[in-house]
Amino acid sequence: MAPAPTLLIVEDDRVLADMLHRVFTDEGYSVTLAYDAQQGMHRALTDDYDVAIIDRGLPVRDGAELVAVLRSRGVLTPALLLTARGALEDRVEGLDAGAQDYLVKPFELPELMARVRALLRRPDGGTLLRAGGLCLDRVSDTVTGSRFASKPVSLTKRESNLLAVLMSAPHRVFTRKQLLAAAFDGVDTPGTVDTYVHYLRQKLGPEVVRTVRGSGYRLGTR
Repeated sequence: MAPAPTLLIVEDDRVLADMLHRVFTDEGYSVTLAYDAQQGMHRALTDDYDVAIIDRGLPVRDGAELVAVLRSRGVLTPALLLTARGALEDRVEGLDAGAQDYLVKPFELPELMARVRALLRRPDGGTLLRAGGLCLDRVSDTVTGSRFASKPVSLTKRESNLLAVLMSAPHRVFTRKQLLAAAFDGVDTPGTVDTYVHYLRQKLGPEVVRTVRGSGYRLGTR
């Protein structure tokens, strides 16, 4: 018998969270609840999950920001964002943060469950990031791509974290402050970002990270 799929639900509305817990448990899922972003981050970093359902409007830290930080830490669990905001720019922002899907409240349970099943069918298991002609393996911290022939390029964990953030939203310009918070826990000086951008360019080529003058950095897409 196949093991039960594992599901992390991060939702501050306890009535909704408990209802989702009950429904998915009845469908054979192993469900873990978190009621705020801090709990959600702790659980996502501590245990492995097949899918995460994350509310966009969490207190203290926005759900999209939580996804971006998890991506930078190497957590590539497929994520579906729930939100009361249906504007196009909100959906784009959530997907650019690294979420795979987005569902606007109020929603129908059959649709939510179908979307979760679709995320479970992801062939790479959520361990690979692809953007800008690169493929980053977050398990081995190696990069492959046509520019490197057949030989993977090994990265340090911090180099991998920085590249993962840039690849999670390949057309977005990140400030140094944003990159510090997402890839370096926000504890280092801004010069750290410049140093690791230099390291990435040394290993992957000068065009891999593009400098946007006066703003920050973005992935050098091809």
